[in-house]
Amino acid sequence: MSTHVDVPTSTEGEQAEWSPAANPWMIAVSVMIATFMVVLDSSVANVALPHIAGNLSASTDESTWVLTSYLVSNAIMLPAAGWITRRIGRKRLFMISIVVFTTASLLCGIAINLPMLIMARVLQGFGGGGMQPLAQSILLESFPPRRHGTAMAVYGAGIVVAPMIGPTLGGWITDSYSWRWIFYINLPVGLLALIMVNLYIEDPPYIRQAFRGAIDYLGFGLMALWLGSLQLLLDKGQEADWFAATWIRWIAAISVIAFLGFIFREFTDREPIVQLRVLGNRDFCVGTLITGIYGFVLYGTTALLPLFLQTLMGYPALDSGLAVSPRGIGSLASMIVAGILVKYVDGRLMVAAGFAILGYSTIMLSHINLGVSMVSIIIPNILNGFSGGLIFVPLTTMAMGRLRKQEIGNASGIYNLMRNLGGSIGISSVTTMLVRGSQTHQNFLAANITVGNSGVVAMLHGMQAKLSLGGADTYTAHQKALGALYESMQRQASLLAYTDNFRWLGYFALLCIPLALLFHGARKHAHDTLRINSE
Repeated sequence: MSTHVDVPTSTEGEQAEWSPAANPWMIAVSVMIATFMVVLDSSVANVALPHIAGNLSASTDESTWVLTSYLVSNAIMLPAAGWITRRIGRKRLFMISIVVFTTASLLCGIAINLPMLIMARVLQGFGGGGMQPLAQSILLESFPPRRHGTAMAVYGAGIVVAPMIGPTLGGWITDSYSWRWIFYINLPVGLLALIMVNLYIEDPPYIRQAFRGAIDYLGFGLMALWLGSLQLLLDKGQEADWFAATWIRWIAAISVIAFLGFIFREFTDREPIVQLRVLGNRDFCVGTLITGIYGFVLYGTTALLPLFLQTLMGYPALDSGLAVSPRGIGSLASMIVAGILVKYVDGRLMVAAGFAILGYSTIMLSHINLGVSMVSIIIPNILNGFSGGLIFVPLTTMAMGRLRKQEIGNASGIYNLMRNLGGSIGISSVTTMLVRGSQTHQNFLAANITVGNSGVVAMLHGMQAKLSLGGADTYTAHQKALGALYESMQRQASLLAYTDNFRWLGYFALLCIPLALLFHGARKHAHDTLRINSE
């Protein structure tokens, strides 16, 4: 079922025949410069948090608000971008977003304390959140339907690759210069993007003639309250022991009530800020569900691996980023391959194959140990990255392919929001499972460390003898041996928790294989796309 949105009769033929005056590839370069910058900033600051905390006299815990504040404001703007576009125009909103994001980047770089940096990051998130769905809808409308796969390959190259290279780039800039330069580098990029968008982007007829009514302040407020409280819950839940803390229970209640109020408002208001009825389209609904799960697995994996390398393997920030960076090579290769294959291969098969590779490569990471070599990390990472193009390109093409052009902007906001929410839930879930899994495995391992265990006794005596040879007295050697044994047990417990997480993430990825079959077939998809575009 496809949701119908009325457009003036006089513009229907113009809309069906409209194509941009500029070359679609120049349009693609213009929007992707800005989008790549925005997505990169969602991860580039991760490895710089200890430096930011030390420089601004804040604790490491307080510095995490540098990430959280950006994600919250970014999430609020994602679904609202399509609605604001209908009021002020797509090109104008895109240029305003670039100006806001670039100005906020300058403010981040010159921040003299943590509150100033957090407020600048909130502003940066608002600017960035407006650009992602706009870029997607601009690309889909600039390229003809038969080349939508190519357009999504270009878009996916920025969305998937940027978070991969963010930690490496952030680590290198922080180690070589200063954490402030991870924000200053946005200034020339933002200026270039602003010039190119002004030259090559134009609004289609249906946006120029769109209805400009009253602002849905209530809908926007409920959405901001729901997403903001949910993000706070996910970011701080494990730290506060989840619902054991009274304030977490209050935040959860506020989020649920605001969410229900938002749903009611959007279905009853004449001009809602988010057109939720677009979820009545089967392909878009399935695509939104799958992209949420994909975000869960992708962000969960990318959060776990650098943490494992730094905490258990002792890698410095830059080296851990380099170990993960081959994922970007796999992503770039798959975007090129997928952009070609999507024209000839059933998209459902490509998505299923992508999730099979994603699941297999993630399960490969569940076999890591404390003596693992870098090669054993690189190979699963390349496969993990390669799965991205096989999933992202056909998934986005099929999800958006049966929507009318005037629905794409709103749908893009919902689609991107679900991927980000899936990522937030994924990061929160793996963090919780890591802490609690370590405790569970530690209790199990500790129960086997007894005087009756000959292996443990032999290990303890061996360490004690080695320490005694180093000049330690019997008592000191015994205490140090016990400490070393306990530390080894903790490392093994943490390792088991990491492998459990990777295994479960792999299983989640494999669950998406049958979901891909819920899309309409390739032939019917193409027929309906032609029918919708001709209406």
